[in-house]
Amino acid sequence: MNEFDAVILGIIQGLTEFLPVSSSGHLEIGKAILGDDSIPSESLLFTVVLHAATALSTIVVFRKDILEIFKGLFQFKWNEQTQFSLKIILSMIPAAVVGLLFEEEMEVLFGGNILLVGFMLIITALLLWLADKAKNTEKPVSFRNAFVIGISQAIAILPGISRSGATISTSVLLGNDKAKAARFSFLMVVPLILGKIAKDVLSGDLSESSTEPSILIIGFIAAFLAGLVACTWMIKLVKNSKLSYFAIYCLIVGIIAIGFGYAN
Repeated sequence: MNEFDAVILGIIQGLTEFLPVSSSGHLEIGKAILGDDSIPSESLLFTVVLHAATALSTIVVFRKDILEIFKGLFQFKWNEQTQFSLKIILSMIPAAVVGLLFEEEMEVLFGGNILLVGFMLIITALLLWLADKAKNTEKPVSFRNAFVIGISQAIAILPGISRSGATISTSVLLGNDKAKAARFSFLMVVPLILGKIAKDVLSGDLSESSTEPSILIIGFIAAFLAGLVACTWMIKLVKNSKLSYFAIYCLIVGIIAIGFGYAN
């Protein structure tokens, strides 16, 4: 992988992390097109770095919300901020369990399996289409909803299943407000990503890769800047547009990915 590839993949990650079209799926497709032949562990390292960049962009965009949550926690009261924080923690449990128990199995999936990505993108399209048919409400995310949405986030570890698409669609299908569903979806992934990075640093996994630091830095910057733009734009887009447009896009890309996978 060279610097140009890092920029392209960084932009793909930054844009697709917030669009319900599967950032991991697009990264695997991008790697296949660019001829990235890195082994799964190295590929996963670069993916983790890009996810860290988009996590930072989420923190920047939602900095006021995050500050309010921390203020509520330190007041030691059963207020809205405290409840929201506990819902975020509850939503993290399924993905954390999957990540800890099936880490090696997950890494293998990030090895350029374009056929898998294609089929998972079609599933994402179906989820978005179903969510588009659901009526919008003003219902907030409940504790039970938070755990169910967390299960969707755990399933979305698979490349091709959009994390934001799966979590937002699940939340909307549970009868929650679309804007609140999007906000919850974007915020719930931040502690999970930071936890994953901390685990990798402490375990020494990141030091085993031969990927050049300059490649990681360039990819990080590209993903961060693209993430800032995409996150701000998506907040408005989820409120005002239909998920069916993304469903059609995922269906088309999924079919193309399947064709590309069979051709190679």
